[in-house]
Amino acid sequence: MKILMLSSTFPFPPSRGGTEVRTFNLLKYLAQNYSVTIATQRHSQVSDRDIELLKQYVDRLVIFSLPNSPRNLSWTGKIDRFTQSWIKQTPPNVLHRYSAEMQDWVDENLADFDVVTCEHSVNEIYIRSSEIRSIVNIHSSVYGWTRNQLAAGASVQPWRDRLYLPLLKNYEKRYCEKFDRIVVTTEDDRRTLQSIGVKKSIEVIPNGVDLELFPMRSRDPSNHQLVFVGAMDADHNIDAMRFFVLEVLPQVRDRDADVDLAIVGARPAATVRSLANHPGVTVTGAVESVAAWLHEATVCVLPLRVGFGIKNKTLEAMAAGVPIVGSDRALEGLPPIGLRANRVEEYVSAIDRLLTQPDLRSQLSTQGRICVEQAYTWEQIGRRYAGVLEQTD
Repeated sequence: MKILMLSSTFPFPPSRGGTEVRTFNLLKYLAQNYSVTIATQRHSQVSDRDIELLKQYVDRLVIFSLPNSPRNLSWTGKIDRFTQSWIKQTPPNVLHRYSAEMQDWVDENLADFDVVTCEHSVNEIYIRSSEIRSIVNIHSSVYGWTRNQLAAGASVQPWRDRLYLPLLKNYEKRYCEKFDRIVVTTEDDRRTLQSIGVKKSIEVIPNGVDLELFPMRSRDPSNHQLVFVGAMDADHNIDAMRFFVLEVLPQVRDRDADVDLAIVGARPAATVRSLANHPGVTVTGAVESVAAWLHEATVCVLPLRVGFGIKNKTLEAMAAGVPIVGSDRALEGLPPIGLRANRVEEYVSAIDRLLTQPDLRSQLSTQGRICVEQAYTWEQIGRRYAGVLEQTD
């Protein structure tokens, strides 16, 4: 089977973000058994070495330039962007990443493949033909994500998101109709798509974790260290840490003044860096080994309030054997493997339980690792994805 994978996000290194992790690990698995070509776009942070390393995993790597997106648009520019999005009924982030050169290449070469996959819904724009089987791998519903941000009061620009919400709903329903197969990461995403009128069969295939990168910890550090991991320029992670540091951590430290929090992740935004001014908070920036920071923490906190989709950070903490206190959003799509918390008092109580009950920590640590080994390795996830690509009816 000859597979064409489309990814406007350059999927290497896989540590850069959730989209990169999922895309890279799926292509890595598929390339072991099939002929894989990936067409992608290069941004400023992609090095020549990244390109050479990615080439080792695929038969062919085709790279296009990422269009320059204007920053700090004037009001006239913002109105024009909004108008173009409504005329084309397509979100601005899809239009701004669109490459006419990549489109021409796809149109000219599509017939050479047996199946084409769009890795993340933003790539749906390149599919114009129904001459070969096509799959859209929706990492999370853009309509569901935006609606959730508005409901949680976590939208950065709520007036903008309210204006775009009807467009996103119609857009998601429309593009789903183009594809032979639809893949999502959680049941919540499947229900969201069905609620807006998507009639086609939707396969739920979650994310996975690399057990070599995230080995089980050898000991319980039994300290007062909390940890959060994630790309710290992502809005949902920024919102989570602001909520936790400003509202939860002071009450946790009122009970135990020795409790510290490490915010671990690359590209911390200015609002995240400023959190280091609060007592007990460390902001690391990029680190050599996320697993090492997980192993040195007694508890992993995942206070996400927004965002659909199964979270890599949750699976990584489970694989590393670190007990989790997380929100419904952080534990979405997973069996009960941590302590759930959504309100301030629930976080305070759950963290206190874990810090004072080593037997409970040991139980959750073992359960999390076993859960990942049984159902969430990339080998297992890749096999399920390959099964979807092989379907011909």
